[in-house]
Amino acid sequence: MKFGYARVSTTDQNLDLQIDALTKYGVDQIYREKVSTKAASRPELTELLKILRAGDTLVIWKLDRLGRTVKQLTALAEEFESKGIHFVSLQESLDTTTAMGKFCFHIFCAAAQMERDIISERTLAGLAAARARGRQGGRKPIENKKIDQAIKMYNTKEFSIKEIIDSTGVAKSTLYKYLNIKK
Repeated sequence: MKFGYARVSTTDQNLDLQIDALTKYGVDQIYREKVSTKAASRPELTELLKILRAGDTLVIWKLDRLGRTVKQLTALAEEFESKGIHFVSLQESLDTTTAMGKFCFHIFCAAAQMERDIISERTLAGLAAARARGRQGGRKPIENKKIDQAIKMYNTKEFSIKEIIDSTGVAKSTLYKYLNIKK
């Protein structure tokens, strides 16, 4: 049986491109996930790995959809090989049922990790350059008077959390954080 796995990193992103490619390849069942590879838990992938059996084929659109580090990808490839599971990555034209496919797999794993590392380095360099120019990342700090107003509204028990948030602009998580500090 051919199984497909499609993943995007955020809920804003769309799986359609991957789904179309997997369907065109002829997979029987597609597991869909919207979670970053940084996340420790990928429930759809975990479920898929539980049902794969010897002779099955796992098909993905692109190698980085399965994992970002050589360690992650190699561990999965070793698991597939030990269980007799075939692995295909469409964008890289990769098929681990051949010696050349196995070799190419390791090359592409290294390239995927290098791409991830380069993105991370660029991000850190951009943040450092911004800080050097006096700019700080992240959210702007909320004014203390808005936090105080939100806490007072909360303590009156006359307002819902939504009303407090809408009125003060203080995020729910921020309000709860300050309420826990004041207790």
